[in-house]
Amino acid sequence: MLRALVLADNQARNAGRCTLAIDGVCTGQADTVHHTLGRAVTGDDRRYLAAVCSACNSKVGEPRRSSPTPRKVSKW
Repeated sequence: MLRALVLADNQARNAGRCTLAIDGVCTGQADTVHHTLGRAVTGDDRRYLAAVCSACNSKVGEPRRSSPTPRKVSKW
């Protein structure tokens, strides 16, 4: 339901175009919803959802709130 609302709003305001539009990746037509700050951080708050194409969404991936914790790679 929420996904449909975000896509419908984008259709009305942006002619259904992808809001990320990554050069060399974008298909142009928004067909999915992207969590701009990460779903784990914001949940499904509409303020943090953007209508994007699947290709751009896959390229960007899930945003992180911060950098991951450094870990040891070897035991020198």
